[in-house]
Amino acid sequence: MNRYFAARPRGGAPLRLFCFHHAGAGAMTFAGWGGRIGPQVSVVPVRLPGRESRIGEARITDVASLLSELDEHLGPLLEEGPYAFYGHSLGALVAYRFAEHRIGSGRQAPVGVVVGACMPPDLPNPLIGAGHLDDESLLALLSSFGGVPEELLARPVWLREMLATTRADLRLGHALREGARTPLPCPVWAFAGERDRVATPAAVAQWERWTSSSFRFHTLAGGHFFVRDSELPRKIGELLAEPQVLAAVD
Repeated sequence: MNRYFAARPRGGAPLRLFCFHHAGAGAMTFAGWGGRIGPQVSVVPVRLPGRESRIGEARITDVASLLSELDEHLGPLLEEGPYAFYGHSLGALVAYRFAEHRIGSGRQAPVGVVVGACMPPDLPNPLIGAGHLDDESLLALLSSFGGVPEELLARPVWLREMLATTRADLRLGHALREGARTPLPCPVWAFAGERDRVATPAAVAQWERWTSSSFRFHTLAGGHFFVRDSELPRKIGELLAEPQVLAAVD
């Protein structure tokens, strides 16, 4: 397994979808997506440092380091052909800022940026400001939103590691929000969970103001972590296989 990606791009698919995970998680969040998204799309889950096979690396908490990291390890792949981004919660801010960075530096733009379970950068976020909390308080907050898998509660060492990673990721999320400025000139498609109490559907729909191109909004069953369900990759695959998207790829 590659340190940076949970899967390499597969041949034959006309479009690559680079996926960015939520706070405290890793690239394995997107395990199984390749079999659900359809033949038109190759799924490439991106792994930030400090987790999974990169557990020994320092976690990133500032935007400049993040963009340098993504430029180094994703940049060559992004120049090989058409691509899109999907980001879930924190990952949506990563996807937005990296797309903004690439477009601003004159490089190939994504055919679209898909965001899930995240309000746009200018709206208050109850999780992003929680990077200062101690373990007990952070665990209580995450548990209230369904963000702690049951198996972690029985593994104190893993739980502490997850909380430390989440805390660093929330600091990164705060930095990503602070520097956000520019509506993207590419399409933005947003997904929200019907029962999400963190990023409500009404808040997620306001990503429309963050693109000067087309915008689409969808709601799915579930709460904040609907990324774990099978409906999301199927819906994204249908969206990316639409004739107008594939025409842009060609």
